[in-house]
Amino acid sequence: MREAQARARFVRVSPMKARLVIDEIRGKSVYEAKRILTFSPRKAARIIHKVLDSAVANAEHNFEMDPEKLVVVKAYVDEGPRLKRLKPRAFGRADIIHRRLSHITIVVAEKED
Repeated sequence: MREAQARARFVRVSPMKARLVIDEIRGKSVYEAKRILTFSPRKAARIIHKVLDSAVANAEHNFEMDPEKLVVVKAYVDEGPRLKRLKPRAFGRADIIHRRLSHITIVVAEKED
């Protein structure tokens, strides 16, 4: 089975929040996944929608697959590096704030009849 994939790396969204969205589209057809992402109110949904569009374009262009038969086979979010920021606190101290980054991967393949 041929698969096409797309990745978005170093995305400024928390992996935990992105996983909530990615779990909703795993195993669904591309059409249904796009519909779910379009109406999702979360910030991660816009980013994942772009990655899904890229995976479909890769399948269409590189492997000449039919975009209407595509299914989201794998979809996962890995944690990227953390950006460390300082937040001033009382008595001259500082707290470290971790800005989390994500690596988003989506793999699509044609559904077998």
